[in-house]
Amino acid sequence: MPPHTPPTTPTSPNSAAPSPSNVHYELDFERPLTALEQQIAELENHDPTDGIDFTAEVRKLRQNHTRMLKKIYAGLNGANTVKVARHPGRPQGADYLRAFVKDFCELHGDRTFGDDRAILTGFGRIGPHKCMVIANNKGKDVRERLAANFGMPHPEGYRKALKKMKLAEKYGLPVVTLIDTPGAFPGIGAEERGQSEAIAVNLLEMSRLRVPIVAAVIGEGGSGGALGIGVADRFAMMQYAWYSVISPEACAGIVWKEANPTNNVAAAEALQLTAESNLKYGTIDHIIDEPLGGAHRNPSAASDSLEKWIIQTLRDLKRFKIDNLLKKRDERLRRQGSYIEVPV
Repeated sequence: MPPHTPPTTPTSPNSAAPSPSNVHYELDFERPLTALEQQIAELENHDPTDGIDFTAEVRKLRQNHTRMLKKIYAGLNGANTVKVARHPGRPQGADYLRAFVKDFCELHGDRTFGDDRAILTGFGRIGPHKCMVIANNKGKDVRERLAANFGMPHPEGYRKALKKMKLAEKYGLPVVTLIDTPGAFPGIGAEERGQSEAIAVNLLEMSRLRVPIVAAVIGEGGSGGALGIGVADRFAMMQYAWYSVISPEACAGIVWKEANPTNNVAAAEALQLTAESNLKYGTIDHIIDEPLGGAHRNPSAASDSLEKWIIQTLRDLKRFKIDNLLKKRDERLRRQGSYIEVPV
């Protein structure tokens, strides 16, 4: 099969122009920036034949814009972090495959039921490293999102991922997973085909896979849907991604019986789902910096940061003997969820 790139995302993350569906998308907490951006656009697009130079004014407005953007993102709470992670212009797994996975050759199907487009798998090369890449896929337009079930994998998606990991193990190649899912699909058909069992088997098999595994949450990391491809030797999160046992809306619906803006904010804070919180509690090992204002503002810079982390991490992991790597992986997994009871 000749190498090719997945046809799921026609827009490259390095494209200067945003896709039409994302041009007018606005995060509510960024509304103070809208007026400044409109002024900058008007001055930059003025008729140059009128002889008026607005260079100084544009420079000043851009400085104000940058200052305001830094202030907004410095105090980003959990609920707003979730909104950034869900931004339709944010790079997805297929975008990163196009950006830095060379000679990508996609592999399809679980050899049992079908090919789940919510998870993309294939051989490729990241920097100098040949590897198996497994990435969640949400889709960019309505057609793609329906085909990918809005990034919510079925059990055949997890079985496909595991079969490709086993193939990587056969050839001694590391596994790289890019996680971006609100969660595994909870529909009747998925449950009938063994959704929980498929995720559980992946957790077991990934914990003892005899090759290095690197994982990163690039957007949403929801519950077992993320865990199904998230057992790794090194686990990172993009700066404005979220990773939690449940989404804020679902948590609010369970705890307060209603998912509304107030309850969603409270749930997001209680879940401690940001990258900083996950690093603090030891569920991740590293935070990958994003461009100012989030990856959707500069997909190319975000892609470079993720690529550099993957290359360096794979280089570090390849120095370990496989038995030592498995031992460290086991120790890392056992540390998660441990706690100390302090007598009152």
